[in-house]
Amino acid sequence: MTETRDAACHCGAVRLRVALVDGLHTARRCDCSFCAMRGAVTVTATGDGIEIVEGADVLTLYRFNTETAQHYFCGRCGIYTHHRRRSHPDEYGVNVACLDGVSPFDLPLVVVHDGQAHPSDVGHSRVAGVLTYTRQEMPG
Repeated sequence: MTETRDAACHCGAVRLRVALVDGLHTARRCDCSFCAMRGAVTVTATGDGIEIVEGADVLTLYRFNTETAQHYFCGRCGIYTHHRRRSHPDEYGVNVACLDGVSPFDLPLVVVHDGQAHPSDVGHSRVAGVLTYTRQEMPG
């Protein structure tokens, strides 16, 4: 069951409408060299589930290694908004932090996929670990 949400980059120049495959239930990260540095939590949208409402002319594309994955960023503020996946080119990963009213810290548990042994290279997907977030009052 798809869920439609609005999303935007930090400066608001890029605005998206996304059709998420299963809402926030597909939240995940990857530990490949690029994703480990980027640090974003993503959710899954269908291949035709990204509508660029505003700012298509501002989006910047980055590709590396096999150049199959297409990573999109706002050319003004630099925020990663979404990418077409290498493992499933018929899907997009959408940056959870760009979804209106959602923070990655709203997710108590996020599975981290083993992107260092990418499923397209080894033939299957493996879990590298799990990230958890617990709110805590800081003393002081």
